[in-house]
Amino acid sequence: MQRLYDFIRRHPTGVDAFWAVMLLGFASLWVVEEPEGPGATLAAVVIVLALCLVVALRRRMPEQMLLLAAAAGIGQLVFDVHVNPADFAMMVIIYTVAATGGPRWASRLALIGGLTAASLAQIRWPGEAEGTLSRVFITVIMSLPFVLAWVLGDSIRTRRAYFDQLEERATRLEREREAQAKVAVAAERARIARELHDVVAHNVSVMVVQADGAAYVLDAAPDQAKQALETISSTGRQALAEMRRLLGVLRTGDGPESGEYVPQPDVQQIEDLVEHVRGAGLTVDFKIEGTPRPLPSGVELTAYRIVQEALTNTRKHGGPEAGASVRLVYFDDGLGLLVEDDGRGSSHELYEDGGADGHGHGLIGMRERVGMVGGTLDAGPRPGGGFRISALLPLKPAH
Repeated sequence: MQRLYDFIRRHPTGVDAFWAVMLLGFASLWVVEEPEGPGATLAAVVIVLALCLVVALRRRMPEQMLLLAAAAGIGQLVFDVHVNPADFAMMVIIYTVAATGGPRWASRLALIGGLTAASLAQIRWPGEAEGTLSRVFITVIMSLPFVLAWVLGDSIRTRRAYFDQLEERATRLEREREAQAKVAVAAERARIARELHDVVAHNVSVMVVQADGAAYVLDAAPDQAKQALETISSTGRQALAEMRRLLGVLRTGDGPESGEYVPQPDVQQIEDLVEHVRGAGLTVDFKIEGTPRPLPSGVELTAYRIVQEALTNTRKHGGPEAGASVRLVYFDDGLGLLVEDDGRGSSHELYEDGGADGHGHGLIGMRERVGMVGGTLDAGPRPGGGFRISALLPLKPAH
């Protein structure tokens, strides 16, 4: 049964041709019995063939077949060819034109033809009915099939248009979901890149400084060299732990190792970060103003990463004798950060060209982090030398 249905859907014109042949058979019986005289028979044959052609090509050329059906109807009136089985094609073409959703003139012409066909037939062939009311009643009854055919076709057209609109909307929503998924993936990759940059840049710079110091005092002060190697070891472990946490978001499942990832850094860990940097040889003055209180996780992570990146840049660009200061200020509606150093500062492209450090991150990453929480960032050289970074992180993101 399904194969037959699929065949019918693939060959609509063939199906219509089959029904046209069936209609021609019934109409031929009428032609043999009804018309009188060679002229009437010839006219009936031509009109029957035209109407059967209308059924055969109704879906391939609906507007042309409608005009052909109208011409055949006029021919019936002119040549006195009575109502016959082939006239069923008129109702079929009215339905087809209304259902295909073609030009509006064709649909209107089909409706007008359906409304007037019965009236014209009653005028041309009055029949045996007597009285005006009887003829009006018969005309209405004969017009109903044509009108119902048009109404059914128009409702089918409306329903098809509705389903096409739903399908188009579903396709559009699917494309939007794919686009949003791609944007989310890109944003997540950028976030991971920023996190990895901050973690690697900070910890590797500490390890390099300690390694250089250990190599310098290895023979003269073995104890200091040992302490530097221990710092390198602990810094490396900390970097690996944070990298495991970051790369854990790329895993597809929640395996047993998921509990090993350390939580994201917060404001309370900034003091530990400062102590860690001090142990690496950088003098840092750390102060907290205001009343400490819990902050949104995004604000806490942003504050930690800004301080981490700023101190990393101080070690990289400030020089061997540079010192830094870190200020955390708790306001009623946000958190303020001020990180300054008295070193020789960094290259102008770090703040004039948006903060690129040669690898696409640096201050650019800071600005992106601050922008994600709706804050503001100001970075540049200090008037007296060194570098200054200030940020204001609101408790509520800007809309």
